[in-house]
Amino acid sequence: MKVTGFTFIRNAISNDYPVREAILSVLPLCDDFVVALGNSTDETSALVKSIDPKIRTINTIWDDSLKEGGFVFADETNKAIAEISKDTDWMVYIQGDEAIHEDYLPLIRKEMEQELNNNNVEALLLKYKHFYASYDYLAESRRWYRREVRILKNLPGIQSYRDAQGFRINDRKLKVKLIDAYIYHYGWVKPPKGLQGKVRNFNQYYQTEEWIEERYPVQNSFDMHNADRLVHFNGSHPKVMTERIEAANWKFEQDLTKLPSKMNFRRKLLQKIEDLTGLRLFEYRNYKIVK
Repeated sequence: MKVTGFTFIRNAISNDYPVREAILSVLPLCDDFVVALGNSTDETSALVKSIDPKIRTINTIWDDSLKEGGFVFADETNKAIAEISKDTDWMVYIQGDEAIHEDYLPLIRKEMEQELNNNNVEALLLKYKHFYASYDYLAESRRWYRREVRILKNLPGIQSYRDAQGFRINDRKLKVKLIDAYIYHYGWVKPPKGLQGKVRNFNQYYQTEEWIEERYPVQNSFDMHNADRLVHFNGSHPKVMTERIEAANWKFEQDLTKLPSKMNFRRKLLQKIEDLTGLRLFEYRNYKIVK
């Protein structure tokens, strides 16, 4: 069974993305790894090339005209997919602000081996932990996707979908198996000023400069209610994140879980139903769970 990892990245250093940790977190699963290296203005290229000999890079130029819907992210992801060898059985996708805890790697490998020849399963669906503000808090609400495809069979027709959050095959939803493994998402782990910068940088791939300046003018604070609801995280982080976490020394004077909610009545009601039953009504699913 051959496994190839892949991702895309641009300006990871200036945007403070843990791309090194992201790749290292899944590298034990992979025989090789493809990175689509965008036209960075920092030292991202040198950083990625220094990680491991398994990594093969391709130089790409981002099409900044693809702002609508963040399609440039899917475009870059598809460039990486195109470079994956035909003899690869499974593809492992990780974004530059994600990581997989080492405790889940044996389970993921077991599932890949078990479903390798099952034509009814085209991908594995993983659960998510969305960290927010610091490494001590998780965002838990309907506004944050709770599952996504990150392990895929190397099948003809698979393409990144919309803004590269998920995938489709020949324009239809993938048939997936939900497994008990988590992606740790760190894209929103920043102090308040950093979060404000994050929103401005992120939206440049979706919106015009005028739209960004109107809604997110430069300032030193950030409305934490963007998360809807925060809870304390009491577990362990992936070992590859240890150095980065130890270097992060910001703390908040108040307990962010105590912030008053700004959810409207509909979101509060649907959230209450989910809390009581575990069912997320009207959930968007870019996949079909078959097993």
